[in-house]
Amino acid sequence: MSKISTTTTRAMLFDMDGTLLDSTPAVLATWEYFAKEYNLNLREVLRTSHGVRTVDNMRKWCGIEDPIQLKDATETFESMIVSEAKQLQAAGKDGLIALPNVLPLLKKLNTSSIPVWAIVTSATNVYASAALPTAGIPETPKLITGDDVRKGKPDPEPYLAGAKALDVDVKDCIVVEDAPSGVKSGVASGARVLATCTSHTREQLQGIGATWIVTDLSRITFEIEDGRVKLTIDETP
Repeated sequence: MSKISTTTTRAMLFDMDGTLLDSTPAVLATWEYFAKEYNLNLREVLRTSHGVRTVDNMRKWCGIEDPIQLKDATETFESMIVSEAKQLQAAGKDGLIALPNVLPLLKKLNTSSIPVWAIVTSATNVYASAALPTAGIPETPKLITGDDVRKGKPDPEPYLAGAKALDVDVKDCIVVEDAPSGVKSGVASGARVLATCTSHTREQLQGIGATWIVTDLSRITFEIEDGRVKLTIDETP
């Protein structure tokens, strides 16, 4: 049975990895390297690391506390993801790719006469600036990265910063997320949250505050009306 609803919002705040683009093969290869270097339980790391700032993952999983070493490890990790992705793409495999329906949706949002969307990612500015064009993601009106906040997801600070950058009340924003930590961040900020099952199961995303849960962004259509975004959302599993 179909479950379709409509709503409007002043702005859309998108997570990046797992929501707009898929970097899974490159991230997995990078974590495999770090797991060997730091003797980590790879399965446990992969279970909870997605959607969390790299600097926080380096601190938690690799035990790095020294600020200089932490900065170096973060930069190494994220540069390895981009390098792995480019190697995969050169071999004709998926490296960093836009997820279903992402490109036409973002192009539609960019037709608005005023900014109606932003990207709010746990990644660093260096990684985001390399990953987005590699995946063909169009330029965003505003980009909030892990470098721009003191506390990362699941804290509400990232999405509060995204709304502020667009000069919009966060309560009139819809956050689009794929990870539990990001969903919790969006909910805590006061925004409504649309969760996509692109990296986690529907069951993993239930019960943590998302207003809608969809398979992926192919279940969403947008229209721009008087500076607002009108969404049609199909939650059919």
